[in-house]
Amino acid sequence: MNKVLTLACLLFFLNAANLKAQNLNIIPLPESIEMGEGHLVLKEGSVIAAKTESSRKSAAIFNEMLEAKTGLNLLIQIAPQRSDALVVLEEIQDAQNEEGYSLNIDGNKIHIKGSSKGIFYGLQSLYQLVEMNGGQAIVPQLVINDAPAFGYRGIMLDVSRHFIGTDQVKKILDLMAQLKLNTLHWHLTDDQGWRLEIKKYPKLTQVSAWRDSTIIGQYYDFKPFIYDGKPHGGYYTQEEAKEIVKYAADRKITVIPEIELPGHSSAVLAAYPELGSFDSFQGIGTGTIAAVNENGKKYDNDINQEVPGFWGVHYNIYGPTPKAFAFLEDVLSEVMEIFPSEYIHIGGDEVPKDHWKTSEIAQKVIKKEKLADEHELQSHFIQQIEMFLNKNNRKLIGWDEILEGGLAPNATVMSWRGEKGGIQAAKMGHDVIMTPNSHMYFDHYQAEDKTTEPLAIGGFLPLEKVYSYSPIPSELNEEESKHVLGVQANLWTEYIPSNNKLEYFLFPRAFALAEVAWKKNENKNYESFSLERLPERLRQLEEDNVFFRIPEAKVEFSKDEKSGRYLVEINPLIANATVYYTFDGHKADQTALLYTGPVLAPIAGKGQDPITIHYVTISPAGRSSNEFSVTLE
Repeated sequence: MNKVLTLACLLFFLNAANLKAQNLNIIPLPESIEMGEGHLVLKEGSVIAAKTESSRKSAAIFNEMLEAKTGLNLLIQIAPQRSDALVVLEEIQDAQNEEGYSLNIDGNKIHIKGSSKGIFYGLQSLYQLVEMNGGQAIVPQLVINDAPAFGYRGIMLDVSRHFIGTDQVKKILDLMAQLKLNTLHWHLTDDQGWRLEIKKYPKLTQVSAWRDSTIIGQYYDFKPFIYDGKPHGGYYTQEEAKEIVKYAADRKITVIPEIELPGHSSAVLAAYPELGSFDSFQGIGTGTIAAVNENGKKYDNDINQEVPGFWGVHYNIYGPTPKAFAFLEDVLSEVMEIFPSEYIHIGGDEVPKDHWKTSEIAQKVIKKEKLADEHELQSHFIQQIEMFLNKNNRKLIGWDEILEGGLAPNATVMSWRGEKGGIQAAKMGHDVIMTPNSHMYFDHYQAEDKTTEPLAIGGFLPLEKVYSYSPIPSELNEEESKHVLGVQANLWTEYIPSNNKLEYFLFPRAFALAEVAWKKNENKNYESFSLERLPERLRQLEEDNVFFRIPEAKVEFSKDEKSGRYLVEINPLIANATVYYTFDGHKADQTALLYTGPVLAPIAGKGQDPITIHYVTISPAGRSSNEFSVTLE
């Protein structure tokens, strides 16, 4: 055989192996996959051999997931390992690659090797590989070697605007763990609610955790605002928060708490107005009162101030006073007792400084500390908090506004207003987490036609745009890029009052996030992700009772040379889904034509508008997507 033919054959087999690997239903797709031949059957009572306590915990979580998926229950053996074990977990110490793992499945055994986190992630990949075939649970024979591109892979969950119960938080943690996301940024405080028990300050849960009413509709829909008249609130006891932290840790997820300061503090100041910028509770300034009165509801800036039930940036902020700093240090001390995370998030965003401009107290601090203006006063405020955190062996994270007036010495910047703040911080030698609102704000609409979608805050963030994101900005050189720790999606909940809506806004975009966070940008492939791997993962989500958005199908059309008409092909992005369609311009639902394969479209007459296909995707459980349309130009 000549060299050219040999090379051609080699490329053919490599491409065939790569195609089989791409078809594996794993998200995020592993770094390296070598496909074998055949499958291994999992059987009831087969043994998982796990020597360490950490591996046994990971095996127990896997076993619970496997039983829910297949009905099988495996036996977790402590030690010594038996030669007849079906699954062998070999935990090693690897400080250089603590989240990497290898997964080897042959005709007799499954062998997973890695550090504690690697073992857990290997089991998550194994779980996604399990398929039911003729009543048997099978996995393909293969070898996987895998490790993440980024060490920080997160979701921010806002529980302050709408409170989310512990069971739902755990459900989100379970789903994050399957996708190898490793950080839950827990936004616990904001203007509209305080959600964590602080024993030294009981009014935070008696007063700050509750509002008497919430506006309905989009912020600009009604002038004045219309309120729903329903009290809303809730909080996590310290024991509940510790339980969440442990539950997350067992799934290799770190929980980073966020305690907002110096802005977004209206809920706190409703309970403790003396922490503001004025000696008297009266006459704090007209900013808040004027803004609220214009919209038809008054919140007095005094001791009886209520927790506001409308969104937007509020004027109330902490005063730069010894009393406020003592309060925040007391609060953060209790927070650090609950959360062992290396990082504490302090917010620092959207701080209107009107009160500081008119506050005698604030102006005295500016003069005393020789600060240029209120921006430098904000930097001074945050630096005081950072010094306290650093003394307690913790690191500070803040939104990119903490750059204003000078960045605290050891702060990590979370870049949300695009990438500019992250680029600036990385060039200054500070660590950065990329979370730009252009690509990572999951409270944005998922369709261009907003009338087809549930109410959202605004914007347009489709699945493909999330997937397209690269956390390393091109403006950074190799050394500066090392400061980009990773990527995070943010789910703000002003317009998300229910668990179903929460899940709808998270999925399927969280799948795209997982691949952005785990894979190098050059190794991503949206066609493979959306057409080959996502459909099965969405089908499994439905079986797991997760309420996701049913995405648009892949619609392709080409000219049929014989008839001159368009040939339309529709590929739904959920496995085992059905599609109904119309060509006549009228509504598509389950009374329309059933799609069974490529179909010829009608021909538009001379002078008529182009033909538009309307369609809906029906999930295996019978849920309908929104109605979608594609014009055949």
